[in-house]
Amino acid sequence: MARLDYSVYVAPSKFVVSDDLPPGEARRMWSPTASTLVYGANDAVLVDPLMTVDESRALADWVVATGKNVTTVFVTHAHGDHFFGAPAILERFPDATLVATPAVAARMGAQWGPRWFDGFWAPRFPGQISDRHVVAQPLTGHIELEGERLHAIELGHTDTDATSALHVPSIGLVVAGDAVYGDVHLYMAESKDDGSRQWLDALDTIESLRPGAVVSGHKRDGDPDSPGDIARTRRYIEDFTAAAEKTGDHADLYEAVVALYPDRINRGVLWNSAKAVTS
Repeated sequence: MARLDYSVYVAPSKFVVSDDLPPGEARRMWSPTASTLVYGANDAVLVDPLMTVDESRALADWVVATGKNVTTVFVTHAHGDHFFGAPAILERFPDATLVATPAVAARMGAQWGPRWFDGFWAPRFPGQISDRHVVAQPLTGHIELEGERLHAIELGHTDTDATSALHVPSIGLVVAGDAVYGDVHLYMAESKDDGSRQWLDALDTIESLRPGAVVSGHKRDGDPDSPGDIARTRRYIEDFTAAAEKTGDHADLYEAVVALYPDRINRGVLWNSAKAVTS
């Protein structure tokens, strides 16, 4: 039996149609987004099939070039940028099954609805998202890949409600979705009330698995899949929360976090987060 391994595809930052620009920024961008292929000798599981038609087709080409057969596509959480691209993968691998934890699967349909698709996604990415609306089958039990078990870990609230990660114990891998971020500003817009505390609890859950590698949902292409990103994500949440408690104005909160993290990618998502938590 061949040992499992994994590879990560990072879709680059892309332009967002928006006139709500942070100070000093000339255009809005979407953060680079990771999709992970866990594979054995022949078969593979793909985690988070991206968003736009173009990037998901490029992802499908990348997977086909590996020579692996995708049997399962796993979605970590119900944000459209992590699963709207599933049709392109399913076209190339029609026998693959799209799955998510029951809590994630139950929330995916809302992303196609008037509030989120019509009110958020379509205006920002006009004509770029597939018109084939897919949702995952609820996953019961584990995913089997060439004799190895891959476990869906329910995390509760992280950057949204009812999120999960995929744990591959045999190789010490956690594909963390947006529970963990690389060197990218975190989406904190859904962290009001006790959301930040719940996210910190989720990080403790991931850390308790003692992973040797952690794939962040948004990261710089080529950066190592370091378990250290857990601690760095924790510190960002704590710093953002502390700054929010000291500032009542979104512009002041934005500037405070930029001062702490001047080199992180995508200040636009920080701008949105600051406006959301101070509203």
